[in-house]
Amino acid sequence: MAARPRSFNVSIPNLYCKLDKRTNKVYWQYKHPSSGKFIGFGTDADTARTAAVELNRIHAEQQVNQSFAILNIRSEKAGRKSEMLLSAWVERYCEILDKRLGKGDLSVRTATSGKRLARRLAERFPRTPITEVSARELSAILTEYTDQDKNRMAQALRYGWVEVFKEAQYAGVVNPGFNPAEATRNPKVTVSRQRLGMQEWWKIFEAASSSYLKNAMLLAMLTGQRPGDIVKMKFSDIWDDHLHVVQNKTGTQIAIPLSIKMEEIGMNLREVVSKCRDCVVSKYLVHHTKRMGVASAGDGVTARALTDAFSMVRDRVEIVASKGKTPPTFYEQRSLSGRVYKRHGLDVQALWGHKNKEMSEVYLDEREKKWIVIAV
Repeated sequence: MAARPRSFNVSIPNLYCKLDKRTNKVYWQYKHPSSGKFIGFGTDADTARTAAVELNRIHAEQQVNQSFAILNIRSEKAGRKSEMLLSAWVERYCEILDKRLGKGDLSVRTATSGKRLARRLAERFPRTPITEVSARELSAILTEYTDQDKNRMAQALRYGWVEVFKEAQYAGVVNPGFNPAEATRNPKVTVSRQRLGMQEWWKIFEAASSSYLKNAMLLAMLTGQRPGDIVKMKFSDIWDDHLHVVQNKTGTQIAIPLSIKMEEIGMNLREVVSKCRDCVVSKYLVHHTKRMGVASAGDGVTARALTDAFSMVRDRVEIVASKGKTPPTFYEQRSLSGRVYKRHGLDVQALWGHKNKEMSEVYLDEREKKWIVIAV
């Protein structure tokens, strides 16, 4: 006896199915809304439903875009100036960032981040004129992130959106002063990472077994640079008795004298560079001394590998964070270096490459609650 025909409840528009009596298989088809042609989707019902929903969405979006295009054409014919859509301005904004990147005004990281944040804004307002975006709507989006404890992301989004509307003012797309993102509350971010102390640093340094981690830690303390900049330091960057660093994040150029010394470590930068010269030929100060996975001896070490190696040793020597804090990472050496140098009167703002004093003060903050002693 032949099997009883199966029935399928198809509720998705433009999606059809038919039974092939020869093979007793059900085949799915999609009817294009405009041309009326059928597109075969095979026998997988779930895949067919997903594809049909997506195609319906794309077609609906195309219809909306066409409708708005017609309205804009009619407005132009009637002599009325059509307002620029936010999504259209974001595309122009991304082109502006690319031009500034080409001129060297922005770093790759800054330009990439700016475009990503701007496009996320355009996704939320695909057909909204830029002048109709309100602070209330932007605030509601930021609240979605803060409600999920994603305050850092909310803060980054707000900063990126403020720049989008600032650039729109410069280009004359909106009136001077129009910046709904600036009218929103700046999400507060509390840094939970615990600061690293000199005693803890020595504990980790002495327990480290790999030479590249020891050398990287010494360079971090003597130069005060970020992990991403430390792993890119080359012997060819040394001339005129200085180590020259071009910071990856900001593009700031810093020349650090090899004579710079940290008394707490008992070494100067020249001695640390000498330690980096070992039996392995490499152009990098921080490099592998033996084959590690896909990395050969002499290859540079990634910032992620440094962070992971540091964290492993930190956990091994049982350096734990206080309640409500997370353990210090490799990056915390940047703050420790500055705090040590400041006690000796060094200009840490210049060493870090910060443009303003306020940013340096953030790094110098020990993140500890201290008693306020009242004098009588």
